[in-house]
Amino acid sequence: MGRKIPLWQAFLSILFTIIALMYCLGVFGMIFGKAWACDYGEVHIALICSAIFASIIAILNGYKWSFLEAGILASINRSMQAILILAVVGCLIGSWIAAGVVPAMIYYGLMILKPSIFLFAGCILCMIVALATGSSWTTAGTIGIALIGVGAGLGVNPAMTAGAVVSGAYFGDKMSPLSDTTNLAPAMAGSTLFDHIRHMVFTVTPSICIALVIYLILGFKVNNKEVDMSAVTEMQKALTDNFNINLWLLIPPCVVIAIVALKTPAIPGLIGGTALGCIFGSIFNGVTLAEWPNYLHYGFEFSDPDSVMPQIVDLLTRGGMNSMMWTINLILCAMCFGGVMDASGQLGAIAEAMLKIAKGTGGLVTATILTCIFMNIIAGDQYLSIVLPGRMYKTAFEDRKLAPKNLSRCLEDAGTITSCLVPWNTCGATMQTFLTVKTWGGPGGGYGRWAFLNWINPLVSIFYGFTGITMEKMTDEQYAKILEERKREQEEALEAAQA
Repeated sequence: MGRKIPLWQAFLSILFTIIALMYCLGVFGMIFGKAWACDYGEVHIALICSAIFASIIAILNGYKWSFLEAGILASINRSMQAILILAVVGCLIGSWIAAGVVPAMIYYGLMILKPSIFLFAGCILCMIVALATGSSWTTAGTIGIALIGVGAGLGVNPAMTAGAVVSGAYFGDKMSPLSDTTNLAPAMAGSTLFDHIRHMVFTVTPSICIALVIYLILGFKVNNKEVDMSAVTEMQKALTDNFNINLWLLIPPCVVIAIVALKTPAIPGLIGGTALGCIFGSIFNGVTLAEWPNYLHYGFEFSDPDSVMPQIVDLLTRGGMNSMMWTINLILCAMCFGGVMDASGQLGAIAEAMLKIAKGTGGLVTATILTCIFMNIIAGDQYLSIVLPGRMYKTAFEDRKLAPKNLSRCLEDAGTITSCLVPWNTCGATMQTFLTVKTWGGPGGGYGRWAFLNWINPLVSIFYGFTGITMEKMTDEQYAKILEERKREQEEALEAAQA
């Protein structure tokens, strides 16, 4: 092992990471012109370059590459459960769409859309669709666009409609086991998927209830005149034209909800959900045994997409194990960077400096929330706002005997939820493009002003941190196991360095 790396050098690694991410996300291109532009907006190579830079700093301080490599492998090993879950989730999405399960959830969700409670119902509809698809972007780009049109017919300010869409979409994304961020957060914190989802219920439930009450009150001001609901009717017709929609198809998601409630391990539970999708798809939508391998690996595609409503094609052409490779690759790249930063003590030095001003559990939660928001603003990507704070504060949560699900909840309460409130963040830019409403400014003040869930959720999380509500502690056995794991990893790293 090398000597302790100074804090300023650790911050230099973070600074390099931020610059690399800003370049790859095209921020420099927007500021300095095309000569500095990156066409693709991918962050994977930025993370690999950051891992190389952090490794150079560590080696200059006396660390051997074999020791750093052992740290990378240990970091990747900790994320393997999440990688396996993501692969299974890809299969689950493909099977549920092909089976008609997701189309059925959307079809019945559209039935709750009533002019008299438009904002309230629109938010709930987006919650249902995002829960079914695991994607806030897909929800906003399809159902959200339709709701903007319906809201305009009712005389509702588009910014208010967009705020309700964003709140509902991010609730569903946050709580869906099909979402990549919902799988990424527990992977970074050392929690499990279903423990993470169950723990988020405590912060997101009061947050969404407050938001829905506000939307209901705002809805009373809407003029209940006749409005053209043709876009909604067309969506329902497109769904029934291409799928056999019936209530039996709601059984698989109900089973998965029961699996979460019964604390069944994630991988067997999700495989069971996938198998149910295949069975129901064969029974109700005539999917043959020969078709399932393709749907499970590459996701669902319409045989003749040109004959289907474009919004439905965009909404349902997804899923499959292959669709998760982008996120899996991101986790691997992030673990390379995090492994080097962790093994060399650079993350520990930064976290130690941050925690000097973060006293008690409330201070730790607040520091985590603010770091996630800061990363959303600086790095411009929600994945990094989960990965880096997760790696930074994992040890701090463990040392205070706080269960890993507390950290994973904080990462989503701020990292996922606030990403769409930053105009230059990938999420904020996407929401603006899909909904044709600015994040801030313009008529109605932008959708950010009306996305109540995205404001309330981080505040509820901080409140819980200071009051101790639902901040579950580890048992002595769990803490002893973590200490034993740390010791084993250190011994393996030392052996690798000596070899």
